[in-house]
Amino acid sequence: MRRRARDPITRLQTAIDCLPERTRRAMLDGVRANTIVVGAYTDGNGGVCPMLAAHRNGGRTSFLSFARAWDAFARADAVRPASPRELRVLEDLLVASLAEDLEGVSDLAAAIAEHRASAARSRPKEIIARRLRRPKPLTPAEGDPAGPPVAAGAGARTAS
Repeated sequence: MRRRARDPITRLQTAIDCLPERTRRAMLDGVRANTIVVGAYTDGNGGVCPMLAAHRNGGRTSFLSFARAWDAFARADAVRPASPRELRVLEDLLVASLAEDLEGVSDLAAAIAEHRASAARSRPKEIIARRLRRPKPLTPAEGDPAGPPVAAGAGARTAS
């Protein structure tokens, strides 16, 4: 069984990595454009949590573990604005997570291209090898040695 991370930043990073890319992009935009709070969904004065900021920017995802990780990271015991440090860490984690996705996409694209090139190079060899291994079917006039044996007097009834 896998152990959960104990430190709040790693939990927050894991929660961010689990969010869909669209939500992470929307959250990054929302964090940069809104007053972000910890300890609640909203503070009643225009401040919003990062998930609501993402929601308002098109990232329509509900992810409770992110909210828990965010509040644990911020040590929220009451509703308050996020500190500049908390916002900087959140933004850095979002940017890093999105950058990893881009690297993964380019690595995947390179792997796919390499596979296709390899398959294109080896395909004619495979076809030729299969054709050489497969025996050419014989015509009935040539006699098919693999065909069923013909018994003498086929079709005649035997006396019992």
